[in-house]
Amino acid sequence: MSKKQSQFIPALRYDGLTRLYDPLIRLTTRETAFKRRLVEIAYVQSNHRVLDLGCGTGTLALLIQRTQAVAEVFGVDGDPKVLKIAQDKAINSGSPLLLNAGMVFELPYAPNRFDRVFSTLLFHHLTQEAKQRTLQETLRVLQPGGQLCVADWGKPANRLMRILFFLVQMLDGFTTTTDNLNGLLPTMMHDAGFTEVREVGHFNTLFGTLRLHLAVKPL
Repeated sequence: MSKKQSQFIPALRYDGLTRLYDPLIRLTTRETAFKRRLVEIAYVQSNHRVLDLGCGTGTLALLIQRTQAVAEVFGVDGDPKVLKIAQDKAINSGSPLLLNAGMVFELPYAPNRFDRVFSTLLFHHLTQEAKQRTLQETLRVLQPGGQLCVADWGKPANRLMRILFFLVQMLDGFTTTTDNLNGLLPTMMHDAGFTEVREVGHFNTLFGTLRLHLAVKPL
């Protein structure tokens, strides 16, 4: 992987916009609704070990910790600024998170470590090669029978959603977002070795259509 591909992309592509990430996502993506739905359909159990892949500012990880009473919730991200925000939010909420710095395509975890891996609004930041490597790494760290739970931009539900998605492409880049636009994430999950790949819902937002997918690591 090239040096350019190995560098993380800030949450809103430009480092100076990181502080705006939480309010922007909350206001434009129906964040509370789609993240709650993703957690509900994942059937997280109290004894599960959970990883939030590309955890950003920790919103999803804290939601899982708060609503599922999970013993261990980990978060990994390559951006030290968002990890600091996530850590501060965890301290202020009194919900412990186990946060690690690392690239999602080179995860700092042993094989078969997690029961659930979540990813929200991550894959559209990655090149196709990085998407493939990230899915392979996710498969490696999941336990057999463990589940990948993804919410990300997908094929637009209608013409308006397609027009709105241009805003995402202009900000995050056409190269990394085209796979999402063409609805290729499920195929890439299959190709990485996941089974039972299925879409479990979608949300139309001010930036386009978010699609929710589940996939299972074979036993």
